[in-house]
Amino acid sequence: MKETIAVLFGGQSSEHVVSCMSAANVIEQIDRERYEILLVGITEEGRWLLADSLEQVCQGTWKESKVRAVISPDATDKSLLVFREDNRVEKVPVHVAFPVLHGLFGEDGTVQGLLELAGIPYVGCGVLSSAAAMDKLTAKVIVNSLGIRQAVYVPVMRRELEQMEAVVERVEKALPYPVFVKPSNAGSSRGVNRAENRGELEAALREAALHDRRILVEEAIAGHEVETAVLGGGTMEVSVSGVGEILAAAEFYDFESKYYNEESRTIVDPPLPQDATERVRRTAVRIFKAMDGYGLSRVDFFVTDQGEVVFNEINTMPGFTGISMYPMLWEARGISKKELVQKLIDCAKERYHG
Repeated sequence: MKETIAVLFGGQSSEHVVSCMSAANVIEQIDRERYEILLVGITEEGRWLLADSLEQVCQGTWKESKVRAVISPDATDKSLLVFREDNRVEKVPVHVAFPVLHGLFGEDGTVQGLLELAGIPYVGCGVLSSAAAMDKLTAKVIVNSLGIRQAVYVPVMRRELEQMEAVVERVEKALPYPVFVKPSNAGSSRGVNRAENRGELEAALREAALHDRRILVEEAIAGHEVETAVLGGGTMEVSVSGVGEILAAAEFYDFESKYYNEESRTIVDPPLPQDATERVRRTAVRIFKAMDGYGLSRVDFFVTDQGEVVFNEINTMPGFTGISMYPMLWEARGISKKELVQKLIDCAKERYHG
């Protein structure tokens, strides 16, 4: 008898479109001989809708659905509540959920908390690790405790921008230009800017404040921008892929460069100075475990020309688009996308039942 898997996609974050792209790829790889698939799209306004087909997900027409569908928080249901047009409410049992959601209200522990309440096994990290990894300032505190090198940073609160001159002076005292300005809670480089001078810094701080009330100003690290993929947890051994390098078309790997600039490229297993590749891999596993990671994460670093490894960030629901590094790195290790998706589903069940 087939089990039912609910794939959640879209969401209220600035990464809504990316989530839909990722979900389309995940859905294609789910074994339909083993699973009935429920496609649950969340609009940017937060409306939960039942999609009929993968085609609707790819074309975006799922947003025209008249059928609302939400996860029941009642752990005795373990179901999706489907609100039919004739006013019937149907309880559809769900055996496992795959929240292919990036950024706020999806990758930050919120949906994970709902699924915990619902008693439904789900793919990916739990509430604590999702929330901690999503918040860049919190992640930095945890990584600091490990003694791992990362970019020097200055935290800024949105309310402090009322005294912009004082904030700028504090940053300039701690860091030389150029600097990077990032919202603490945002993904896919949304609201991230490079500032070469005071005017650009002020503009970048204001833009970051549109995305979050907590802001991070970091030193610029010159070097290779690399990523590695982590898989496993619980009784499943934690394994790490090789390393991929990003060659951004823009000055840095911003949202447009990631998803819409065809000149941006990624290279798997690039030559790196000294033994940097192995140090990146070992450090990624240490960070994943310290974050209480489970299932999957992509861990990002810089590698300087001198071979120094510098932590950048960790993503607990990395992209699964056609150009995303996470599945690409595992394919280079002989694990197909289909096999990878099944491993993630198996890991979700093991965590719940274990």
